[in-house]
Amino acid sequence: MLDAINPHGLPEPAEAEDLSAIRCPDAPSVQQIVAGDLIPPPPVLAMEEPLYLGSEPVSVDRYFDQSIFEQEIEKIWKKTWQWVCREDHIPEPGDFYTYEVAHLSYVVVRQDDMSVRAFVNSCLHRSTKFKRGEGVGSGDNLRCPYHGWTWNNDGTLASVPCAWDFRHVDAKKSNLPEARVGHWGGFVFINPSQEGPSLDEFLAPLPEHFRDWDIANRYVAVHVAKELPCNWKTAQEAFLESYHVLETHPQLLKGVGDANVQYDCHSDTVTRFYAASGVNSPHLARPLSEEELLATMILGDKDSRGEGLTVGPGETARTVMARHLRKVMGEAYKCDLSNVSDSEMIDTIEYHVFPNMVLFPGLSLPMVYRFRPIGLDPNRTLFEILFLRPNPQDGRAPEPPEPYRVAENESYVTAPGFDPAMGHVYDQDTDNLRAQQAGFRASATGVQQLGNYQESRIRHFQMVVDKYLAAEG
Repeated sequence: MLDAINPHGLPEPAEAEDLSAIRCPDAPSVQQIVAGDLIPPPPVLAMEEPLYLGSEPVSVDRYFDQSIFEQEIEKIWKKTWQWVCREDHIPEPGDFYTYEVAHLSYVVVRQDDMSVRAFVNSCLHRSTKFKRGEGVGSGDNLRCPYHGWTWNNDGTLASVPCAWDFRHVDAKKSNLPEARVGHWGGFVFINPSQEGPSLDEFLAPLPEHFRDWDIANRYVAVHVAKELPCNWKTAQEAFLESYHVLETHPQLLKGVGDANVQYDCHSDTVTRFYAASGVNSPHLARPLSEEELLATMILGDKDSRGEGLTVGPGETARTVMARHLRKVMGEAYKCDLSNVSDSEMIDTIEYHVFPNMVLFPGLSLPMVYRFRPIGLDPNRTLFEILFLRPNPQDGRAPEPPEPYRVAENESYVTAPGFDPAMGHVYDQDTDNLRAQQAGFRASATGVQQLGNYQESRIRHFQMVVDKYLAAEG
């Protein structure tokens, strides 16, 4: 956990608050809700790890200051683990994936022995990129398109045109600079730094939490990317809390718990929120009946909303929808979901992995998000959404699709495979970001106030950023 946050105890008694006291009053907790499910959630969802991190305001210059942004590149993006692609993107020897973040660029290459290596995407002659843009490909070597200097896929120098003019270049000392490579959950990660924790150490306790969710056994069904007019931190913080649902997504109040979401801080690198579906928002003046809740539940799969279903005696909307989804999704993806809990079928379970990854282990909302700064502009971010579906048990998974680019002024509804209702929600989320980024600069106070519980993950995230920036070296 965070040394600077004092994770093993609350702040001084005069400042500390009992987290149970500051949660939404007169509303059941997520744990109370799921306790009534027909198939209860697994133990990992029965735990809570809230963290009170104080109530101090947070500065806004961190979202636009150029010098802070450049420090983040040096001390975060050059020193942390970050996922590049899925294993399926580079299935065969010679397959590569070019990954870019800020002004940095790397080529991840599958080797003949099926291992993976990552190299800086820059020729050692005159620095031209081997691969000019992000994406997948395959080849026998890494060849510079400018002068033809060529490296083998293992990073060793293969040939130099007019080698007689470069007798001062020692081929044995001219291997391409490498980044560390790690693997988890079907993802390929890199770390540009040779120092620091292993990937397993960095991700802990995520692998333990996902032990029974088998996220490796999934394929990329949808991949959408959009440039956003905001800082990379601004973008992902929009997805770290549900406090915004009341104002930004009023249509979600019917069928989604928002003010009573559970927030957990598990480690420096891993936090979670856990939101119950098929329940009334605490903000509703007139709570809906179970039958009404079932009719208004918003789910990510347009073919699985359950029109025509009814709530039987003693049942809840949650139980009915979970049962329906087990059948429909099990048939669609040719897998057995009979033992999957109600919560895993319908609830929003979201993990954040520092610095820029968001994972949903559930089946009806099977997303993965990634946020990356673009170039050297602190006001531009690339936001990606991937849908990971279960691999069919009786056939080969489809190849990953090319990312579909949605223009900044276009709706997510235009993306292939996007349910219109979900696309509208993402439009609402991202439409706020330009105004927020501009508002940071317009601020008269220079700070923002955060909720002690509902926005605890944002404060936690910013504290981890500050910890990296304060590190020596």
